[in-house]
Amino acid sequence: MTTTDDRPTETANVRLGLAPTDPRPANETGPLADRQKTNPLFNDQKMKLGLFGTNCSFGLIMSHAASSYEVTWEHTKAIAQRADQMGFEALIPVARWKGFGGSTNFNGNCFETYTWAAGLAEATEHIAIAATSHLPTMHPIVSAKQATTIDHISGGRFALNLVMGWVTPEMEMFGGSQREHDRRYAFGQEWIDYAFKLWSETGSFDVDGEFFYGRDVEAYPKPVQGPRPALVNAGNSASGIEFSARNVDVNFASLDTLENVKTYTSSLKEKAKSEYSRDIQTMTYGLIVCRDTEAEAKAAFQNVVDEGDWGAAGNVIKIAGSGASQSFDHVVKEYQERFIAGWGGYPIVGTPEQVTEELVKLNEAGMDGMIMGLIDYKEELEIFNDDILPLMKQAGIRH
Repeated sequence: MTTTDDRPTETANVRLGLAPTDPRPANETGPLADRQKTNPLFNDQKMKLGLFGTNCSFGLIMSHAASSYEVTWEHTKAIAQRADQMGFEALIPVARWKGFGGSTNFNGNCFETYTWAAGLAEATEHIAIAATSHLPTMHPIVSAKQATTIDHISGGRFALNLVMGWVTPEMEMFGGSQREHDRRYAFGQEWIDYAFKLWSETGSFDVDGEFFYGRDVEAYPKPVQGPRPALVNAGNSASGIEFSARNVDVNFASLDTLENVKTYTSSLKEKAKSEYSRDIQTMTYGLIVCRDTEAEAKAAFQNVVDEGDWGAAGNVIKIAGSGASQSFDHVVKEYQERFIAGWGGYPIVGTPEQVTEELVKLNEAGMDGMIMGLIDYKEELEIFNDDILPLMKQAGIRH
């Protein structure tokens, strides 16, 4: 609720923990709240938790394995609300404009992520809600305004996942040619610099860059979160690591071994600190399959593989292996099965005790959290709630 001059009412201020009135003019309001207090991505949980891909058909599995999961608004909202009730930190969607073919047309049925995030921001109370944005498809003025709007809807819980646009067939849908890998990050840096100014500058400003031009640019209101909304990026190439260390709050990494996790997380965090005087979190993603026995868990995982859509997987591997996304190079060469069961992420398969043990190992190796896929999000969240969360608390990685 706002007044006619767009300043927060007393009710809104109380909800954000602010003074009852805000004397600043509407067109000069800066951040209303500290994101350390409004956005759970900055809380003190040792191992943060989130869900990945609950806005796209088949989620993170390229498989016909049986699942109640479906891309309907009521279903994705129910998943979000249950994760919110369980205390998860984040919901991260997949931005997808074109499916990957095969017998599933994997991820081809997909909700657009800004409007998805706005709807779920209103439907939830505590969890951080992200939009995933292919930067070449969105002008910074539009994206920054949408981000600010969702941040106000959520009371400071929004996060923006920045993607450079590695899927060439999707970029071709928008009528442009694909940029070379490092040039995509040069574009991305100019894009985010523009967004930073939109979120922070008072008055108007001009933009005269290599990729963007604008005169008397302005943007009001400013985001709720200060100094800006939370930012996420999943770049793991040299250019991606540079971009993340310089700009974002959370880097998502697709890694294969705990040794590589430790090396990656320590080097990225050191780079952000030493070169940019910043702190950065690292999180991984992958498919978690938990059952009462190890044999049952392995059988469920194997069923995903056996029922896999290898046509779609082949198309993904072809695109990723062409150099479009250097972040997946090691997966393309050695771990093709991981695309079928977890979109190239880090699989965790076993009993509640084994899943917890693996999450502890990831945390000890430097991971601050995990966003997960599940074979059946809605049903298997209950397994996580009843059997895994208590063990994570006992292990000291949740409280």
